[in-house]
Amino acid sequence: MPASWDLMPGIKILPASAYGPITRSMMTCVIALGHRFLRAWVELMQRTAAVVVLVTICLTMAAGWYVVNHFKINTNTSDMLSRDLPFRQLSEELDTAFPQFSDTLMIVIDGATPDLADQATLRLADLLRRQPHLFGAVHDPAGDSFFHRHSLLYMDLTALERLSDRLARAQPFLSTLYREPTLKGLADMLVLALGEDSSMAGRVAAIPILRQMAVVVEALAQGRFARLNWERVMQGRDAASSARRVLIVQPPLDFTTLHPARQTMVALQVLAIELNMTPAHGVQVRLTGSVALAEEELESVETSIGFANIASIMFVIIVLIVGLKIKKLVIAVLMTLMIGLTLTSALALLMIDSFNIISVAFAVLFIGLGVDFGIHFCLRYMEGMKNYKSNAAVWASTSVVGPLTLTAMGAAIGFFSFLPTPYQGFAELGLIAGVGMFIALLTNLTVLPALLGLMPLPAHSPTPQGHTRSRGLRLLTWLVDCHARMLTSIAALLVLLSIAVIPATRFDLDPLNLKDHETESVRTLRDLMHDKHWSPQSIIMLADSPTQAHALAQRLSHLPTVATVTTIYDYVPREQKEKLLLIDDMATFLSPLFLREQREQQVHSSNISMHHSLVKLENALLAAHPVVRNDTQKVYLALKRIDLKDQTALQGLEKALLATLPRQLELLRQGLQAGPVSLANLPHNLCTREITTDGRVRIVIHPQYDITDREALRLFVKTVQAVVPRATGAPVSLYESGQIVVESFLFATITTVVILLLLLLILLRQAREIMLIFSPLVLAALLTNTLALLLGIPYNFANIIALPLLFGLGIANGIQLVFRERIEQGSLALLYTSTPRAVILSAITTIASFGSLALSTHPGTASMGLLLGIAVAVTLIATLFVLPALMATWPRRWDDLSSLSLH
Repeated sequence: MPASWDLMPGIKILPASAYGPITRSMMTCVIALGHRFLRAWVELMQRTAAVVVLVTICLTMAAGWYVVNHFKINTNTSDMLSRDLPFRQLSEELDTAFPQFSDTLMIVIDGATPDLADQATLRLADLLRRQPHLFGAVHDPAGDSFFHRHSLLYMDLTALERLSDRLARAQPFLSTLYREPTLKGLADMLVLALGEDSSMAGRVAAIPILRQMAVVVEALAQGRFARLNWERVMQGRDAASSARRVLIVQPPLDFTTLHPARQTMVALQVLAIELNMTPAHGVQVRLTGSVALAEEELESVETSIGFANIASIMFVIIVLIVGLKIKKLVIAVLMTLMIGLTLTSALALLMIDSFNIISVAFAVLFIGLGVDFGIHFCLRYMEGMKNYKSNAAVWASTSVVGPLTLTAMGAAIGFFSFLPTPYQGFAELGLIAGVGMFIALLTNLTVLPALLGLMPLPAHSPTPQGHTRSRGLRLLTWLVDCHARMLTSIAALLVLLSIAVIPATRFDLDPLNLKDHETESVRTLRDLMHDKHWSPQSIIMLADSPTQAHALAQRLSHLPTVATVTTIYDYVPREQKEKLLLIDDMATFLSPLFLREQREQQVHSSNISMHHSLVKLENALLAAHPVVRNDTQKVYLALKRIDLKDQTALQGLEKALLATLPRQLELLRQGLQAGPVSLANLPHNLCTREITTDGRVRIVIHPQYDITDREALRLFVKTVQAVVPRATGAPVSLYESGQIVVESFLFATITTVVILLLLLLILLRQAREIMLIFSPLVLAALLTNTLALLLGIPYNFANIIALPLLFGLGIANGIQLVFRERIEQGSLALLYTSTPRAVILSAITTIASFGSLALSTHPGTASMGLLLGIAVAVTLIATLFVLPALMATWPRRWDDLSSLSLH
C-alpha cells in the first residue's frame, strides 16, 4: 500500500498507520462524498444559473421586505447584560416598586436667576399638564404648593434668623414695591432709602438692591440679557445658589414606531421656543433622562451605522476593482455579498426580534468578512482558468472549500464564544455574525458560481499570476528567503515587550462613554452628574419600613465613602418649634404688606413722571451717604449709558429690574403660612415616590467622592453592599456590569483559543502546523494590546470583542497559507501563488470595512471599528511576515505525511 495517495488536488489520504483502518476508511469516505457532492452542486448551480439567480433574487426581496418592516433597535444599555444577573434583578425589583422612575424624560430648566427658572418651570409645567395624551404625568419636585407654604421651615435656623433681620429692615421699602412694582416705584423707594431722613439701617438695607441693579443695568447697556435676582436681594448669601429647576415627565411612548419618544421631544422643544425659553431670554431648556438618552442614542446609531454601511461598501468596491480588475468578478462578488447581507439581516430579526447598539454593527462586520469568501473564490477561479477553462468554477470551489469552511468555522467560533456569557449585547452580535459567516460561505458556493455561469470569463482572461510578483511580495519573498531568522527574532522580542506592558492595560467600563457626547441628553446628564441636587450617581436601597429606613440611614451615614443618606424622614424639617416662632414674628411685622385683600390698582406711569422719578434717583445716587457711595456710583454710571427718554429702553429696564419681584413676594407670603410638618401630612405625590404600596421605603445613598474614578466606585459600592447587600442603583449597575464585561471578555478569549486549538488538532494532527497558525495570532493579540495602550484606546463595552475576534478571524490567514504550503511543498513556493494576494485583499477589505466604523461619530461604534481595524492590520502583518519566516526556519519534512489535508 502506498504511503499516501491523492483523492483530488491537495487532498491526501494517509496511511493506515496514521489513523487506523476504521478511521482511515471513514475519513476517506467522508472526504470522497463531500468532494462528489460539492462538485455536483457547483455544476448544478452553473447549469441552472438563471433559475438559481432568479429564485435567490425573489428570496432576497422577501427578506428585504421583512427587514424594512420589522427593523427595531433597543438602545437601553442595561439590556446589554442578561436579566438573570442578580444586580439586574434587584434593579428590576426597584423599577417594579417605583414605576414612576422608569421611562422618564427630565426637562432641565436653567435660568439666568433662580426667579427666572422658577417662573419658566411653572409656565411650562402648567402647559404640559394640559396635554396628558402627549406628555403624560408631570412631576415638579420643587413646585408643589406644600413646599412653597413650608419653604421657610426647610431653611437652616441661622439662615432664617438672618432673613428675618433683613426683611425687618427692608419692610418699608418692600411695602412700597408691593403696592407699585414699577420702575417709578423702585426709583421712589431707593430715593426714600438713600435720602437724608433715612436711617443707617435703611441705607444698609438698600445695598443688595444697588449691587444687583448695577450689574443688571450695565448688562442692558451692553446689549446683554439680565434680570435682577430678587431672591438674592432678600436672602443674601443664604439664597439658593442654583438657578436650576427640573421637571420629570413620564410620556406615553409609541412603540409601534422606530422612535417612540420623538413626537413628545419635538413638541417640548417647539413649546420652549414658543414660550421664549431660550438663552436669549435668560432661560435654557434641555432634555435628558432615559427616554431622551434612548431617543438620541437611536438617532446617533442610525446615522453612524448608516454612514458606516455605505462607507464600508464603497471601500470594498474600490478594493475589489483594484484587486480583481475584472468587472464581471466585481459585480458577481458584490451581488453575492448583498444577497448574503440581506438574508442574514432577516434571519437576525427572526432570531432576536430587535438589534442592540452593538449588534446593529453586524452589517459592517459581514461586509468586511463576507467579501473574503468571494475574493478567495474568484482569485482561485482566475487561477483555474489557465488549466481548467470551463471547469474553473468547479475546480475553484473544490480547492478552496476546505480553507473557507475552516475560515467560516474559525470566525463563527470567535463570534459564538460570547453566547454562554451574560453579556447579552455581544452574545446577540456573536449569534448574528456567526450565523452570517455560514450564510456567506453558502452563498459563495451557490450564488457566486451561478453568477459566474451567467457571466463567464473569456478564455483569454488575465490570471492572478501576473500580479503576484508585486514589489511588496518581492520584498516579502526576499526577507523570508534571506532573513527568516531575523524576522522570528524580532517577533520574539516584540512578544516579550508586549507581555511586559500587559499590567498597564486600561478599561473604560462606563456605558455613558459609549454614547455620542455631542447629543443634548448626554451633555445635560454629565452636567447633572456634577449637581449635588440632581446627580443620578446614588445607590438605592429599599427598607421594609420607615423605622428600618431611619436606622439604616443612620448606620450608612457613618461610612467613609458616603456623603449623605436621604429618606422620607429628611422631608420633615428639623428645629420646627424655633423656626415656627421666627416665622410668626416675621408674619407679624410683614402683615401690613401681605394682609391687604388686594394691591392698589396699578396704573402705568407716564413717561414724564417716570423720567422725573429717575432724575430724582440720579440726584440721590450722587448725594448718597459715604457708606453706600461706592455702590450708588456704579448704578449712576450704568444708568447714564441708557437713554432714559426712550420709551422702549425704559420698558426694557423696568422688566429687567422688576419682572421677577411679584413672584418672590408671593412666595414669601406663602412661606409665612407655614405650619408643623410630619410624615403624616407630607404630600401624597411625594409619599408615593418614597414609600411603596406595601410599606417599603426608599433610601438614597450619595457618594463622598467622585465615582467616575473606578477605584472610588468600587470602594463606594463595596462598603455600601457590606451593610445592605441588596443595594441597587446606577453605581451598583455600573460596577457590576464592568465586572461582568471583563469576565465575559476573558471567558470568550479563552474559549475561542481552546476551541480553535481543538479544531486544528482534530483536523491537522500536526504540532508544527498548529503552532505555525497560532504563533502570529498570539503576537498579533499582544501587539494589538500594546498599540491600544500607546494610542490611548481603553477597552470598553464595545471594542472588547476585538481580541476574541482576532483569533477567530485571524486564523483564516494562517489556514490559507499553511494549506497552500502543503500543495506547493515550500514556504517560498506559496508566495508565488494567488494565496498571499487573496490574503492581502481580504485583509484590506476587512480593514477598510472596520475602518468605516472608526469614522463614526458614535464613540462606541467608532472604538469598536478602530480596535478591530488595528487588530486585523496587525494580524495581516504578523501572518505575512512571521508565518512564512517560521515556515522557513522550521521546514517541514515532505515525506512525513502524518495528517489529513482538507484543502
